[in-house]
Amino acid sequence: MSEIVAEIRGTAGLVTLNRPKALNALSLDMIRALTATLLAWAEDPRVHRVAVRGMGREGPFGAFCAGGDIRFFHQAVLAGDPRLEDFFTEEYTLNHLIHGYPKPYVVFMDGVVMGGGMGISAHGSDDSLRIATERTKMAMPETAIGLFPDVGGGWFLARCPGRMGEYLALTGQVIGGGDAVAARLADGVLVSSELPAAWEALAHADSFELLRERLRDAPSVARPLASQRADIDRYFGLATVQDIVQGLEADGSAWATETAALLRKRSPLMLHVTLEHVRRARHMTLVSDLRMEREMVRNCFQLRPGTAGETMEGIRALAVDKDHAPRWNPPRIEDVTQEMVQAFFASPWPAHAHPLHDLR
Repeated sequence: MSEIVAEIRGTAGLVTLNRPKALNALSLDMIRALTATLLAWAEDPRVHRVAVRGMGREGPFGAFCAGGDIRFFHQAVLAGDPRLEDFFTEEYTLNHLIHGYPKPYVVFMDGVVMGGGMGISAHGSDDSLRIATERTKMAMPETAIGLFPDVGGGWFLARCPGRMGEYLALTGQVIGGGDAVAARLADGVLVSSELPAAWEALAHADSFELLRERLRDAPSVARPLASQRADIDRYFGLATVQDIVQGLEADGSAWATETAALLRKRSPLMLHVTLEHVRRARHMTLVSDLRMEREMVRNCFQLRPGTAGETMEGIRALAVDKDHAPRWNPPRIEDVTQEMVQAFFASPWPAHAHPLHDLR
């Protein structure tokens, strides 16, 4: 069974991510197939617009993409598989391709949209539509597995209003369609029952503009985080992770207490790395951020080789042994030093040999 189904229908190129048992988590083969398809359609005069959806367990829609295949990451490290390097280089190149895609790009973010799923949905140009639904579960949950929000996550999270980006990056909190729109990570919300008709309509010439108008006129939906925006901006704008957590713990409200407890479960080291990452990316182009992230992800697997790194330990605890009891090193937010953090931002390559050297 093909992990990606691509077809031209009318004047639309339609892609279905087709790995439903894995919630369409991206494999290297999927990244390569999607990249090849998008490159071909960019030059194909028959294709006027492109749309991407995920296959759910009961049919199309219901799940978009749960991220990169973290089990593959774990196995590749243990086996010394060089495809791990290819995975990140080619995934980030795909994110860049989508960001500058020359044709309208429509993504149906129904169900789970996390990690690498954000990388193929959040980067559309001004000629893109990112459609959420009442079933959308969006997150960048990488700090829970000892990683950081990659796939250009530093760049798009840094451009969320206020300090929403820092909040989403550090906590990995799952948000719905309304909050995704408020965070500028989606363009509008459609009821999931309307998705099949919207998908079929894209074959027709004026469908993109009609869909854009529908999203613009759609009724607003619940935005639970809106009531916390002042607190999010107050605490997640503080200078350090330690300041953020201590401020939340001193607050005493239910939201602040729960948020602090959530942060205490994440990798202390990667919380510090992630905060530095988002704040650097706020002043970068996407290309510069992707190059930085490529360096960072290499360091996640190479600074402490084998199973010693935070990422391997996080994946072990979440997806391999599933004991949900990661042994972080260092174990406390207060124990992380600036030297530990800065090591993740040192490039393993000279500029001319960088894997993403050719991105423009």
